[in-house]
Formats: sequence, C-alpha cells, structure tokens
Amino acid sequence: MTTRQEWLQAMLEIAGPVLEKMAEGTLQKDMPLCGSDLNGKEHCTYLEALGRTVCGIAPWLELSGLQGEEKELQDKYRVLTREAIVRACDPADPASLNFSMGFQPIVDAAFLAEGILRAPNELWEHFSPEEKNLIVCRMQETRTRKPFPSNWLLFGAMIEGLLHHAGVFWDPMRVDYAFRQMEQWYLGDGVYSDGAHYAWDYYNSFVIHPMLVDLSREFAGASPDWDKMMPAFYHRASRYAAHLERMIMPDGKYPVIGRSSAYRLGVFHGLAQCALLDMLPKGLSPASVRRALTAALWNMRQYEVADAKGWLRIGISGSQPGIGEGYISTGSLYLICFFFLPMGLSPEHAFWKDPDEQFTQEKIWNGTDVEADHAVD
Repeated sequence: MTTRQEWLQAMLEIAGPVLEKMAEGTLQKDMPLCGSDLNGKEHCTYLEALGRTVCGIAPWLELSGLQGEEKELQDKYRVLTREAIVRACDPADPASLNFSMGFQPIVDAAFLAEGILRAPNELWEHFSPEEKNLIVCRMQETRTRKPFPSNWLLFGAMIEGLLHHAGVFWDPMRVDYAFRQMEQWYLGDGVYSDGAHYAWDYYNSFVIHPMLVDLSREFAGASPDWDKMMPAFYHRASRYAAHLERMIMPDGKYPVIGRSSAYRLGVFHGLAQCALLDMLPKGLSPASVRRALTAALWNMRQYEVADAKGWLRIGISGSQPGIGEGYISTGSLYLICFFFLPMGLSPEHAFWKDPDEQFTQEKIWNGTDVEADHAVD
C-alpha cells in the first residue's frame, strides 16, 4: 500500500460514516452523542460533524485527474457530500440540521462554508439554483447572533465569504472587523492571540491562519485595504507551519497542549493547508512534510480512536473522556479531517511523488547538522 493509499483509507474511515449517514438522513439517529456536558448538544453536534468533515475532504473532492479505484471512491463521495449538504440545508427535510438556534452553529456553518469554498466546482457549481438558495438561506440564519471577540470573528467573516461567492448580499463590515481585529491581536513570529489574552494552544492552526488564508483567497481584489493585509497573512501562516512541523517528533508524537486537544491531528491544519497551497516555508520540502505528517498519522492509528461502528471517541490515544472540554461532543471531533487537506494534491505532486526526506526532528535527533531556527516579524 502506498502512503497516499494509507492516507485515503484513514480519511474515508473517519469521514465515511458522517457523510453516508447524513446522505441517508440518519446521522441524528446513528451518530452516538458523547461528551461531559450534553445539555443542548443534540442541537449542534451533527452540524459540527458535517461542517468539519466537508471542510477537510473538500480539496480531495475538487481534485481532477484521478484514476482507478481512487477516482471511483472520489465520485462516490462527491455525490454523498452533495446529498448530505442539501439534506442538512433543506428545512423541509426531516434530516435538516440546526443553523438558527444557539451560538455553536455559527462555527460549523462557517466550516461548511469554508469547505464549499475549497471545492467551488464540486460543492457549489454542481448544485441547482434551488439548492444554492437553500444553502444561502441557512447561512443567513446565523446572522441573528454575533460571534464572540476571538477567533469566532473569522467564522462570521467566512460565512460572508460564501455569500460573496454566491453573488448575494454580503456584509463587508463583518470581514473588515475580523481582518482588522486579527491585526491588533498579532503577537509576532507567526502567532496571534486568540482574543485579548494569549492562550497556549493550537487555535492558530485550528482556525486562525487557515481562515485568514482562505478569506484572502476569496476576497482578493475586493478591497484595497484588505489586499494590503493579505501578504502578511500568507507570510505568517507559512511561518506558523514551520512551528507545527517542528512539533512532530521522530516517532510521530507531538505535544498535547491547550484546549480542544481532542481534535487530535486537526492540530496540523495550518501545516496541511500550507502543503496544499504550496506555501511551505523555506527549508521544508513537500516530501519531508509528507513524512512528518505520515509519522503523526501512523502514531495515531496504533490507538483505538473510534468505536466498533467507526465513530470517533473523545481522547488522544484511545478513549480519554477527561480530555474533552464541556463544549466537546462527538461531532466536534471531526475537525481531525482538516489533517487530510494534502489529499487535494495530485498523486504526481512532489508531496506524494518525491522520495522520503527526513523531517526536522528526525534530522536533529539523528545527529544531522541543521540550520538554526529564527523568529520572523
């Protein structure tokens, strides 16, 4: 089995149950609801699972030129994903999901929007005008609540990004506020504070850098002021990717730090996105990043992270419910899908095709001389 085949198998083992059950209309019946505080989670956990899954596998769905068995699987999941999105967004469907009640749907409507923007052909242009309108209307429902003053500002902006892409009314102020506030929260060396106070966690990777980059791609040319900010967003994202790569130890383990650790390999969202978009920092080759991420994947797969039916369990190395904060439920865990963004690269891309190269921590602990790391502005 090739490395790409191993990644594909792992991705579909995780994403498959969510998309298949949502397309069937049985996600709310079949996905177990786990967490330390389940009060009200039944209103949001299913959109969490769908939005995060779609956001992670979207680049693979969009990729053209695949052949053989992988192409057959891609065709299958393209259809399943579109069916799942329509059922989730159609208020007349008994399987419809909640976009209008509570604050959490703001987050996962945004992840769903980001996923659609990552696959604009397969997950937008293939929809009928009526289906596009269903999606737009559900996104607009989130405007009845305002995001919290943190990385949540980017969720509000991302929803506006999809509305902008759809060619309907969108609110520039929600985007402008998010961009300008993130500038105020930039600390240096590729790191943002998540709100007024810095917290040592992976939210720069879970949300902040990837959303700033994807918003920059969607809104390029929309505002001269925003265009001036965007080069810095890309530069900082690339620098943070270097931090993430250095977190992976030779055995594939990485530091479990801060809140939302139950997202497991989702901590590498920022690195995976930079690999996907050919934004890796100087000194990191695609082949070395592939080797690093694959080591992390192999490490995770030695543990039982899912139950007998394939649903993810709260924890890191198996079932560890105490690792999940009160806001974590089963659906939250599917942010792990963000790890698989490089599946959106062609099998002929250097990320997949080039021979293995040791990654940074391998080189250091094998005695190889490496260049010193230096902070950036």
